[in-house]
Amino acid sequence: MTERDVILNELAQGLRPMSQGIAWFDALAPEEQSEALLFLRHHCVQARAVAEDGPQSIHRAGLRPTHTPAVLITRGRIDDQLGKIVSLTPRDERRKAFRLLVAVLAIADGRRRERYCSNGCSHWWHKLSAAD
Repeated sequence: MTERDVILNELAQGLRPMSQGIAWFDALAPEEQSEALLFLRHHCVQARAVAEDGPQSIHRAGLRPTHTPAVLITRGRIDDQLGKIVSLTPRDERRKAFRLLVAVLAIADGRRRERYCSNGCSHWWHKLSAAD
């Protein structure tokens, strides 16, 4: 568990405000931003994100359907589209990608938590709390 993984999971679980997440992401060097987006993508895949998560994620992230990451997430296989979203390079698009991927993780992991972890689990990220 790294500080980055804790921050990403706290954001997805609503334990940390997105404004803090955006400030954290913006303070990263471009290479670190790329790494954070790659880890978010990995977390989304591990949480079993599905194509149907796209529209709800767009809404949750506060993006317009015409924003590039929003367009991408609704077109094609989710794994492929997440890879394209992670590859966006303009700074503003990366920020939107970050917000969207946090929303995808929130939705997919929330579903996983309800289905598989409601009676307890060993996932460290499901043991985070606002007091931590």
